Amino acid sequence: MYKIAVIPGDGVGPETIREGIKVLDAVGDVTGIKFEWIHYPYGAEHYLKTGEILPYDALKEMEKADAIYLGAVGDPRVKPGILEKELLLKLRFYFDQYVNLRPIKLYPGVPCPLRDKGPEQVNFYVVRENTEDFYVGVGDRFNEKEHESKIEIKRNLYNLKFNVNVSQEKPEEIAYQLGIISRNGTKRIVKYAFELAKRKGLKRVTAVDKANVLTYVYGLWREVFEEVSQGYPDIETEYNFVDAITMWLVKNPEWYQVIVTPNMFGDIITDLGAIIQGGMGLAPGANINPDGISMFEPIHGSAPKYKGLNKANPIATILAGWLMLEELGEQKAAEIVEKAVAEVLREGKIRTYDLGGRSTTSEVGDAIARKVSELGASNL
Repeated sequence: MYKIAVIPGDGVGPETIREGIKVLDAVGDVTGIKFEWIHYPYGAEHYLKTGEILPYDALKEMEKADAIYLGAVGDPRVKPGILEKELLLKLRFYFDQYVNLRPIKLYPGVPCPLRDKGPEQVNFYVVRENTEDFYVGVGDRFNEKEHESKIEIKRNLYNLKFNVNVSQEKPEEIAYQLGIISRNGTKRIVKYAFELAKRKGLKRVTAVDKANVLTYVYGLWREVFEEVSQGYPDIETEYNFVDAITMWLVKNPEWYQVIVTPNMFGDIITDLGAIIQGGMGLAPGANINPDGISMFEPIHGSAPKYKGLNKANPIATILAGWLMLEELGEQKAAEIVEKAVAEVLREGKIRTYDLGGRSTTSEVGDAIARKVSELGASNL
């Protein structure tokens, strides 16, 4: 019996989560796994009605769960950044989910926007550090009139070059944001990447940075990567600057096996990866604490214009369930779910609008759940 905290979220989130639960219940029926789904209301609707986003009591309650299943976050009625920071990032930081794992996998029957590339060429992992870098929220914004002494300190500290005229109606204003990389934070994410490669039988780990320009933060990142790699002599290593890897992922995605990257660069690279694998509707993500509670979600947004239309592609959410099963140690059940998704995509009879079809969200979920039952029965 697994207790799963469910946050359906905003927009199409509740619809795709419904199908994810449907598929997980189906694989539970054929493998003997039981799920207790504990639903939470947090998201835009709850915030607009109550002013509450994610209370501390809810976080404490979720500590008793085995995992968190998240739909999508975001609503045009709420200022950007509020829900994302106070719900999504709050969950990641509170539970120290320092690994963001993104499998970039093109399934048979799914068209790839890259010419002459198929499932054999698009199959790798991006391991993104999830709690440091430029997303830690350290920064400020100020102008000369409001903070004369403060701006002088910052000018001296960072050697900022700008002209200030305090008599202007709009005095000079600056903003800064600090990226923070720690040795321990880097060590644990790099080690996870190497252990993932070892577990999956992969032979190459690529480290991404921008150490040629941001020498302090990514110089440390590169130094720690080199140290950790010494413990894995059978795994090949290399470095890519972030601008270079965006080029090579398009040209030669087949080269990559495991990519490990700081937070912000990983955010960008994984969106590129989602398109390479056929679109956001097929892209799952996992926020992992290997020794704690992990959270699983599709990487697409809430798509509010499709809310309630039963139109959104639920496969990313269903595949997030696949990642959850793997993290829970239910490898057989995970294999059944992924194979069911792959076979439905290969058959091509049931697919949503983003893949050129006309099937509804629930029809896709039904088809994959049926396939799960068939595959499970054949393995008994």
